[in-house]
Amino acid sequence: MIERYTRPELRAIWSEESKFQAWLDVELYACEAQAELGRIPTDAVADIRAKAKFSVQRINEIEETTNHDVIAFLTNVAEHVGENSRYVHLGLTSSDVVDTALTTLIVKAGREIMRLLVDFKGALSMRAIEHKYTPAIGRTHGVHAEPTTFGLKFALWYAEIERDIERLERAIETIAYGKISGAVGTYAHAEPFVEEYVCEKLGLKPAPISTQVLQRDRHAEFVSTLAIIGGTLEKIAVEIRHL
Repeated sequence: MIERYTRPELRAIWSEESKFQAWLDVELYACEAQAELGRIPTDAVADIRAKAKFSVQRINEIEETTNHDVIAFLTNVAEHVGENSRYVHLGLTSSDVVDTALTTLIVKAGREIMRLLVDFKGALSMRAIEHKYTPAIGRTHGVHAEPTTFGLKFALWYAEIERDIERLERAIETIAYGKISGAVGTYAHAEPFVEEYVCEKLGLKPAPISTQVLQRDRHAEFVSTLAIIGGTLEKIAVEIRHL
């Protein structure tokens, strides 16, 4: 992300620290679920949760050798946990962790963007009323046309932001799914209960069906929605610049 143009809240969400913490959350909840199934001793889970830590710098160092980000992450966590680290990642494939964690970050970012859009909609509403009768030159084909009002301009933007908020609500709902279904989506080494447990803890829904990954049309819809929102903001910015 470009530091100069990034809001602090979103910068924090998309930091390396936040990413690996999301990975760790998935791993810890998966351990708890496996303990409920009797596959991991409960005292081992307590030990894992108490000791599990990571260092972004250390993960990057290990990855120089492993050329695999998840293995590097797990190796670093194991350095802190010790013997019981053998239970971490039990029955999982890398994308179980990466995709489910990514979803949690996308949802957090989406909700922060939603908060900003709602605030912006309120500001536009206020200005639309304030400038209801403030005259402005209209334009058509790049030249002066019939007079209009600045209030009408603000009302137009208000209506579009309102649609953008509805789009973002749908996009967040579409992306808010996780998967813990294994290397090909067959739950060969982790029962569906593990997926249900992890997703519930993270505030997500289990994907009705998946392969090794959460299906990318969900991500595409979210990114497309961001593009539409960006188009709205660009339109408003260009109009203000022209005025």
